[in-house]
Amino acid sequence: MHVPSADDLHGAVSVIDTREEYLEAVESLRQGHGPVAVDAERASGYRYSQRAYLIQVFRRGSGVFLFDPPAIGSMSELNEAIRDEEWIFHAASQDLACLREVGLDPTRIFDTELGARLVGMPRVGLGAVVEELLGIHLAKEHSAADWSTRPLPQSWLVYAALDVELLPDLRDAMLAVMEEQEKVEIASEEFDAVLHREAKPPKAEPWRRTSGLSTLRGPRALGLVRELWQTRDAFAQEVDTAAGRLLPDSSIIAAVKNNPETKRDLGAMKEFVGRASRTELARWWDALERGRASSDLPSLRGPSTGELPPARSWADRAPEADARYKAARPRLQHMSEAMSIPLENLLTPDHLRRVAWDAPPAFDEEHVGAALRDAGAREWQIRATAGVIAQAFVEAHQSLAADASGQS
Repeated sequence: MHVPSADDLHGAVSVIDTREEYLEAVESLRQGHGPVAVDAERASGYRYSQRAYLIQVFRRGSGVFLFDPPAIGSMSELNEAIRDEEWIFHAASQDLACLREVGLDPTRIFDTELGARLVGMPRVGLGAVVEELLGIHLAKEHSAADWSTRPLPQSWLVYAALDVELLPDLRDAMLAVMEEQEKVEIASEEFDAVLHREAKPPKAEPWRRTSGLSTLRGPRALGLVRELWQTRDAFAQEVDTAAGRLLPDSSIIAAVKNNPETKRDLGAMKEFVGRASRTELARWWDALERGRASSDLPSLRGPSTGELPPARSWADRAPEADARYKAARPRLQHMSEAMSIPLENLLTPDHLRRVAWDAPPAFDEEHVGAALRDAGAREWQIRATAGVIAQAFVEAHQSLAADASGQS
């Protein structure tokens, strides 16, 4: 059966990039009705910043509007007009931060990507969900485009418009599925959690995420990576270009491993690539020189993060915690399958690990529920899982006690 393509039928789309046109659009959206569909396009992989380079808004009775945030500036007037309406997103967590940068901050959301997970859809990308629930084929070939490009090609603008024009119909269809599966309350809690989730604090030593770092040995090598990484990061921020495009991680690792004796040797390395590998050669060489001269070398293990040790190491390090975790996890997996909710949405894996590692004072539903709440679990998750986890912990404790008795 042929599935119609929405792209082929769409008319021309223009971008609003003046304050006058923007304020006219705000008034039009104010006069519309129903929830407001919102999306944002960034230039991840091309730019250093995660700012929005295009914001799309659609409302029934108003139409679709594509805004150029760098040209418009603050969009607080739009926020004032629609902030108390329900905003529809597909994967809201990806867009909320860059929308807040320009003054757009909703009070209620409906997330069709998260909703698709909660109702058990096997594929949750926008194209797949639209095709499944609306029977419309939505091409996604521009999802990784450089949205800082100006002017934006018409085919990209049509793609961007469709990302929001179909969201109200998709929201209505998904809500019907949620009602049928009795998951409306669950979805409401999850949407609210996304909306109010605090941003993660920046990592203490982000340079330790350099790909290939584990192949190096010794604090001096780590110090050289740190200096190159920090130099690259500062330059990337200055020119607003993705750091990996200027100098990929593989080039940093290669420079440290090869230990070139001169700047010319560094430039002659065939593994030393990237857009700025040669044009900024002096910059990278100076970084290596600073790293070689530094007496402030990083530790091999890195700063304490407060994270739990990997669960695979628990059997030796903490056998009781290991037994609790291994008893509870398959039960949650079974519950996940029965409810048609992915395990990671039924209960965040870290929440189970924390409760298993630092056990509550009693293995009953009340105490396990309190521990889950302290870990950050939502109320519906606690209602669904606390009893199952408590029973698993009891049986794990009894099994360990029986093993200990048998060995004595």
